[in-house]
Amino acid sequence: MTIDPQIQWVLDLIRESPYPPVYTLAPPAARAQYDETATKLDIEAAKMDSVVEIAIGRESRFVRTRLYTPEVTGQPTPLLVWIHGGGWTIGSLDSHDRTCRGLARDAFCKVLSVDYALAPENPFPAAIEDVMVVWNNIHASAADYGIDPERIAVGGDSAGGNLSAVLCHEAQKAGLPMPCFQLLIYPATDMAGTYASMTDYAYGYLLEKPHMNWFGEGYRGDADPADPRLSPLLNDDFEGLPPAAVYTAGFDPLQDEGIAYARKLEEAGVPVIARHYPGLIHGYFNMGGAVKAAKIAFDDAASDLRQALHPSG
Repeated sequence: MTIDPQIQWVLDLIRESPYPPVYTLAPPAARAQYDETATKLDIEAAKMDSVVEIAIGRESRFVRTRLYTPEVTGQPTPLLVWIHGGGWTIGSLDSHDRTCRGLARDAFCKVLSVDYALAPENPFPAAIEDVMVVWNNIHASAADYGIDPERIAVGGDSAGGNLSAVLCHEAQKAGLPMPCFQLLIYPATDMAGTYASMTDYAYGYLLEKPHMNWFGEGYRGDADPADPRLSPLLNDDFEGLPPAAVYTAGFDPLQDEGIAYARKLEEAGVPVIARHYPGLIHGYFNMGGAVKAAKIAFDDAASDLRQALHPSG
């Protein structure tokens, strides 16, 4: 297996960069640095018909969200609820703004980006509680936003992929409306297990062991890592979950658990698109402006989402 030459160029840039690893910074400084750097290699920002921020209530606080509308059609539109990555600790509406714009444009759908509570100030289960509040609210308010309630998907990258998978399980257990599709980009699915890829790619490929320890410990807090709301791979029942697309990368320490999650879905009879990009690394979804293979992978995701939301073409 050979790393993509453009990815190697990115890794060389990172190695020579003046930016310190985020795990050496206080969380606010880490977030500011990530927001500054996350879009440097990203695709161009697609034009939208409208981008509006919506505050969705949750008891004593509000969850900030951002709704992207690529084109006003006058008809109910499908929606992707997007949950950003960043180890449950960094990442924001701004860090994934171009991702959301690109998916909205290419999948012909609205995108609602969720600014869930971040760890370690807000450890588990704050993030998934925020996500579930947004999920319930957007279904109840679908008509108000011109959304087709039968075509609402969920998706995210890394920690966002984790939260997307957990949302599907939690909605099923609670008897809530289910997503029509789940788009899982190199998801974290098992905080309790050990995998060969965790060792083989622990250093040198952007997401390193110190990052994972910092993210995981801050988010998990005192919770049991085998809790299925932390580790969705450990759920007992996968039958009846939404069709899924699961994306993994060949130089990503999370690849084995992502592949295991896709396999478990398939074994339960869930329709799954499993795409593996052998030359890419964790984080490639924000590199499509500089890495050709990453842009191809992004386009694949947009195509899979478009086909799921527009099954009749």
